[in-house]
Amino acid sequence: MKKAQRRDPRTTRLGLSLGLGLLLTACGTSPGTGTGAPATLTPAVGASLRQCDTLASEFRFDQTTIDSAAPVAAGGLVLAGQPVAAHCLVKGQMHKRKGSDGRDYAIGFEMRLPQAWNGRFYHQGNGGLDGAVRPAEGALGGGPLTGALVQGFAVISSDAGHTGAQTPYFGLEPQARLDYGYQAVAKLTPMAKALIASAYGKGPDRSYIGGCSNGGRHALVAASRLGDQYDGYLIGAPGYRLPNAALAQLWGAQRWTPLATPGATVKHPLNPNANIPDLASALTAPERQSVARAVLNRCDALDGLRDGLVQATQACQAAFDVVRDVPACSGARDGTCLTPAQKDTLAQVQAGGKTANGQAIYSAFPHDTGIAGNNWATWKFVNAVALDPLSVGTVFTAPPAAPVNVASANIDALLPALSTTSDTYRESGLSLMGPPGHEKPDNLLPLRARGAKLVLYHGVSDAIFSAEDTRQWVERVNRSQGGKAADFVRYFPVPGMNHCSGGPATDQFDLLGPLVKWVEQGVAPQAVTASARGAGNAGGANPELPADWSATRSRPLCAYPTVAQYTGTGPVETASSFSCR
Repeated sequence: MKKAQRRDPRTTRLGLSLGLGLLLTACGTSPGTGTGAPATLTPAVGASLRQCDTLASEFRFDQTTIDSAAPVAAGGLVLAGQPVAAHCLVKGQMHKRKGSDGRDYAIGFEMRLPQAWNGRFYHQGNGGLDGAVRPAEGALGGGPLTGALVQGFAVISSDAGHTGAQTPYFGLEPQARLDYGYQAVAKLTPMAKALIASAYGKGPDRSYIGGCSNGGRHALVAASRLGDQYDGYLIGAPGYRLPNAALAQLWGAQRWTPLATPGATVKHPLNPNANIPDLASALTAPERQSVARAVLNRCDALDGLRDGLVQATQACQAAFDVVRDVPACSGARDGTCLTPAQKDTLAQVQAGGKTANGQAIYSAFPHDTGIAGNNWATWKFVNAVALDPLSVGTVFTAPPAAPVNVASANIDALLPALSTTSDTYRESGLSLMGPPGHEKPDNLLPLRARGAKLVLYHGVSDAIFSAEDTRQWVERVNRSQGGKAADFVRYFPVPGMNHCSGGPATDQFDLLGPLVKWVEQGVAPQAVTASARGAGNAGGANPELPADWSATRSRPLCAYPTVAQYTGTGPVETASSFSCR
């Protein structure tokens, strides 16, 4: 199992190529002048809102109904304690239809159009199985104090073509699953741009799309399918192989079950009248803390400072071994050690799971301190039983079936089912959910050539979508671009962070601003400051911060493959005391 976690030798080649790109930037080489790098796109120019109330009656677009358009006064919406400036709230639907299952379907959306607009459009990708129109705040992931709307963007949010009442059974309706996969974004994009033009008298000069989790997947898929429609892609924890990740969850649940307390149950998160097995008893919170301490003991100093954060993620994967480094129980389980069976299961789950004949189900997961986080346990022990069986059974296989029974699921049979099609379901689960050509992403060449940029981030301790899977995608992009991925792709791993936020991490950061600066000014992001959310934080305190951290600890998020290292001087709680090397 350890071998699957060791550093890929290709990392060295990527480090050299990315390092060369960073060196050129540092030396002041102008984009597009003799280096083959793409040209910088011109900056957006703002405008004032010309109309709001009349949009409902005057705006026309194919297959689109505007249900309401009304002004929202300054302070009528508050984000992380900040009053949002005056804007127009537009609600509507696209492609209303009667589904083959007899249900009523539509792509529901809302747009928020600032009175003082910065000339930019932001498409907010939402999470999970969608099914709800979340407020179009332009959420950025990572526990930020800001969003695209606060920054002056016109923002759209949608339910991706189905409602919560249809979740997850929308997967039985062929068009609904396609809308969820990628078609809703494709349909909403030109409509949103036309609505902006109607409201301001001009369309957006620059367009961005972003989100975390499934929202990050939406953004990554759009980069492959809609590379000419967006100038910047903010991609957080992209579940671009969501079907594989969900199946790996089922596989893991089957391995944890024999180690759990027999007969112990917890409440189902979606049905308060039902119970599910208490899989968390297979690896308790104190035991996960013991694993986290073992990771720190082996890896914390690899970045030059023992500070409770493992910045040198890749070096840690080569250095840490579950069997060797986690204390072994010589007697009863007491939270300070793991039994041989626990160690073996943890190593298998971290390796991503394999079928009986050794075929990989999903990517390996990095070893990191966030295994102690509550979110890590929720994904591995609760959602693996309560949520993933629904999505695997009804959305990701063709033809779809009933929710999978975790205990009796035949993982070896389900894995190829993710790739199958039928006369009714003409795209497989993998096809409708993933970016086309992700195994050899040379379809991003046109996007790079015209100056569009991608910024990715991922919590190293994400328990559902692996940061290693994202890293490997960046590796493949670099190879497909002849070693020039740094011209248009930057990846920022977030040590300690769980799925999109949380864990022992500096998880509050804004990567949209640096993305805009890169797209419109040609300044590539290399080090972006991230802060801890201690007591009193306006965005909400993170209860999992270690007691010996400053409530406002900050660190630079470093563009892969560079690592935040202490400079040797300055306060250890401040990002300015670290450099990306």
